[in-house]
Parts: sequence; C-alpha cells; structure tokens
Amino acid sequence: MVILGKRQRSSDCGILDLYRREVGLLSSRAFSQRAMASKDLVLYLGLDRKLNKHNGCVNTVSLNENGSILVSGSDDQMVILWDWEVGTVRTCFHSGHKNNVFEAHIMPCTDDQTIVTSAADGEVRLAHLREGGQVTTELLAEHDGAIHKVAFEPRNPYVLYSAGEDGLVQHFDLRSKNSTKLFICRSFRRRTTYTSFVSLMAISLDPRNPNCLAVAGADDYARVYDIRKYKWDGSTNYGLPCENFCPPHLIHHTQGITGLSFSDSSELLVSYMNEYIYLFQKDQGLGSNPVSWLSDSHPDDNSNSVPISTSNLSQGIKVYKGHRNRKTVKGVNFYGPNCDYVVSGSDCGRIFIWRKKDGVLLRAMEGDKHVVNCIVSHPHTTMLASSGIEKDIKIWVPNTMEPFKPANLDKKDNDDDEDDEDDDDDDEGKDLEDDDDSYDSDFSDCDDDTEEDVFGDDISSDDADLDYYVHFNNSP
Repeated sequence: MVILGKRQRSSDCGILDLYRREVGLLSSRAFSQRAMASKDLVLYLGLDRKLNKHNGCVNTVSLNENGSILVSGSDDQMVILWDWEVGTVRTCFHSGHKNNVFEAHIMPCTDDQTIVTSAADGEVRLAHLREGGQVTTELLAEHDGAIHKVAFEPRNPYVLYSAGEDGLVQHFDLRSKNSTKLFICRSFRRRTTYTSFVSLMAISLDPRNPNCLAVAGADDYARVYDIRKYKWDGSTNYGLPCENFCPPHLIHHTQGITGLSFSDSSELLVSYMNEYIYLFQKDQGLGSNPVSWLSDSHPDDNSNSVPISTSNLSQGIKVYKGHRNRKTVKGVNFYGPNCDYVVSGSDCGRIFIWRKKDGVLLRAMEGDKHVVNCIVSHPHTTMLASSGIEKDIKIWVPNTMEPFKPANLDKKDNDDDEDDEDDDDDDEGKDLEDDDDSYDSDFSDCDDDTEEDVFGDDISSDDADLDYYVHFNNSP
C-alpha cells in the first residue's frame, strides 16, 4: 500500500516507480530523477562509442551546461568539441598552449562560444569560436608550474579560478580580462606558521555556495577557503583556509591528493594518492589550523567508514575502496541526478562506480588499456564519458542486454575451482579477482614500482603515452 503524502525512497525499484507514475502517484520529473539514480541502470552501463581524433593522451573531458557538447583536450595540444551522441566533430582547433592540455571547459551561459583551457606550460588561455568556424585564442595568465584544473562558477559566464603546481590560486573576471593573485597555498607545520608552498593538483567550487573554494595537492589536507576574505587588489601574500579536511589517520602519512569535487549538498569528495577516496560532511573538518588534530587511529580494513576521535566530528567519514591511484593525476566525481554515486578512474585501466551512501562497489568497467584519469557524467541522463592514456574518449550508456553483477573485490582466487558455468554471468567480477596486482588495496608492500619511480625526478618510460607523471617536487 502506498501512503500518500509520505516521501518514498526506492530508487532501485524501477518497475514500482513506473507503476506509481502511471497511476499518478509519482510526477514525471520525480520519475526521471529516480530512474537516473537507479542501480539497475548502473549495472546496465556499456560502451556506446569511441571518439577518436586526438593524437595523444586525452587529459580532460567536460560537457556544456545541457550536455549536448563534449569538450576534450590532449597531449597533442588540440581541443575538440564533439557531438557525442552521433560521434562527430563540431570544432577542432589548436589551443595555443606549448605543452599538454590538462583542462578544457566551455564557459557557462556563453552559447558554447567561449572555452577556457589550462596546460602543463603554466598558461590559462581563452578561446573564442567565431562565425565561419574561425577560432581565436588569447593568454589570460600564467603560473610557474603546470595547471591541472580550473574551477568555474555555476551559471556565471565571467568568473573562474585556477590553481597551479606553484601553489598559487588566481581569480579571473573575463569582463575585464584581468587576473588577481589571491594567495599561495602554504603547508602546515607544528607551529602555526606557513613555510613552503603546496603544489596544487585540484580545485573545486561549492555549487551551493560559490564563495567556498576547495584546493588540494601535494600534502595531507583538502583546504576550503572563503574567497570573500581575500583582497581583490592582489596584495594578499598567503592564504588561511577556513576549514581543512583529512582523515586523522592520514595526517602526516599521505603522498598527496589528486582530485576533489563538491556534491550538490556541499559534501567534499577527496581522492588520495596511493590510498582511498573519502567523503566529508561539512561538520567533519579539522578547523582552520589542523596541526593539533594528530591521531594514531587506524581504519578497520573491513569497514566503509573511518572512526573519528576528535570531539567536533560526530560521524564516520565514508570511504571508497578498490581502485588504484598511484601514477597519474586522477580526478574524482559524482554521478547521478542527486550525486548518488562516486566515480573514479584507476591505474588498472578501469572505471570504478560506488554507491555513495554506503561505499558499495557496483561496477569496475574496462575503460583503458593503461590508466583511466577522467570521468564526467551528463547533467540530465545516465551517460558517462571517460578518457585516459589511450587517444580516444569512451561514451558509456545503459545498453547491455543483461545487467552486470556488482563487482566483488573480496572474492579470492581459490574460487577458481568452481563451476565454469557461472563465469559468463560475472565476467566483470572475475576480471577483478584475476588481477591481483591492480586491486591490491594495500600498496605499502608493492615492490613493482617504488615511490621514487613515480614521483622522483629521474622518471623515464619507453611508452611515449606515459611520459607525464605526477611530480610532487615541492611537497613538505
């Protein structure tokens, strides 16, 4: 029996929701949102098409506001605008950068005519699409190091922020074409002073409060700043965050953060190098000076939450396990109309999808022969786009005839003696079981790659597509 007036939460029961819509107990809009969040659709995700035009690793993929255009940038310094639904190129142009393009994004509310890019050459550039297909580019500002990510205010065609490996955070207003150096992110020490800067790899704006800016990089903390506190004349010489986030057991025990993202309810998702992905609520921060919150607590390996011993944190931090984040700068993102899922790439070349509310791993799809770095979700449909070391972009939609079983990382190889009749029903799960090295969540005993191999100055690779690794040369 359905009780009228009481909100029903059954995003996994698609048939029941369809019945409710048909008899008038569920609005079409609510039905659409629940259908997009359905676990059934996640289990039916399959490869729809490959977009193949770049001549190098595809380091960034993004979508315009309505999701009709996909933008990609690559080591070949080219930017491509795709009609992803039919697989055709709308526009292709040289970015103007002198090195690998790391970010390419259409500015909101500009009729898809203005594109911002950043790259390994430390430049932030602006591209304008003119009539007749002509494209012009111009330099907005520079950093003394690579710029992996740029943040944009929702529905604002003028304002954006950049964060670079030089630790600098800059503000841009396209109406004046001016950039303002807001602050340099400094590392914490036991004293309440700042010393060396933090090489920044990620930046994100809270969609519910664009005054809250989060940055992270080559140290323990995801820092959140209130940008209203900084001087807009460029005279600020350091930045004091209003909040810091880090699982207590990782303080002084991390190799850095490669990706972060705000949810539509101001939760902060953080992906740690050589560790897990953590989801923080607003009340789980460590304050503006986290140095005093040292903790020797360790998470239970079999738990999906980390207990917090500090008095100002009342709930456990959600954690998402199974992927491998060791070699490259990987982003992390939400998926679903209400940020129902967490998605990330992995060094093993797979796309991982977890259910946000409990950390259950649902999918681990083959997305690249080497490494998946970028995943972006459509704003209104159940489409995903991914890219990595390979030279193409992959489009994923619910198109399989049979659902995949949820991925199981706990299953051991001693199950190999079971009947082979069940193998076809769980190909994705079996693939996980057989790839022990890629799915070993304890990286401390891995001897195939040393820390110096990944982060040192003497990195070399015979594979030209793996020529850019993370260099945290300025980590404290």
